[in-house]
Amino acid sequence: MTTAPRPAHAEEPRWLSDDEQSVWRSYIDATTLLEDHLDRQLQRDAGMPHVYYGLLVKLAEAPERRLRMTELAMAAKITRSRLSHAIARLERNGWVRREDCPSDKRGQFAVLTDAGLEVLARHAPGHVEAVRQAVFDRLTPEQQKSLGEIMGIIAEGLQPTGTGADLPWLR
Repeated sequence: MTTAPRPAHAEEPRWLSDDEQSVWRSYIDATTLLEDHLDRQLQRDAGMPHVYYGLLVKLAEAPERRLRMTELAMAAKITRSRLSHAIARLERNGWVRREDCPSDKRGQFAVLTDAGLEVLARHAPGHVEAVRQAVFDRLTPEQQKSLGEIMGIIAEGLQPTGTGADLPWLR
């Protein structure tokens, strides 16, 4: 079997070293297991997935407990379609309501209701304990600081700016 010759300008992939491969796989394993752990805890205790809990938190922290849907999608790092589906479910539960934007006929706000704030307050202690046990109790203060710095660098590098940026909340 013959293979086509590679163009002279084609570069060899920058394969991961054994150490890099180990770090990468540890990262994938940890983030997958952590998200599953937090999702199961919130499903069991609050009847909602982790992403929905995060939306309630973002709204609780916003002025007047309201954000434009586009701002909420950006804050949650999710697509507008996924946000719309999540908000519809949260509306059915009575935890969020939508309001039209008076200055923009196409815009809408998501607003955390009193019932949503109460659900969040009731389930926050169990969630923070799950986070503490899964992450912070396992790390030294120095490791926590390093993890925060590392994740900040990675997140910043994955948020390109400009009109051609392909970010979830722009889809």
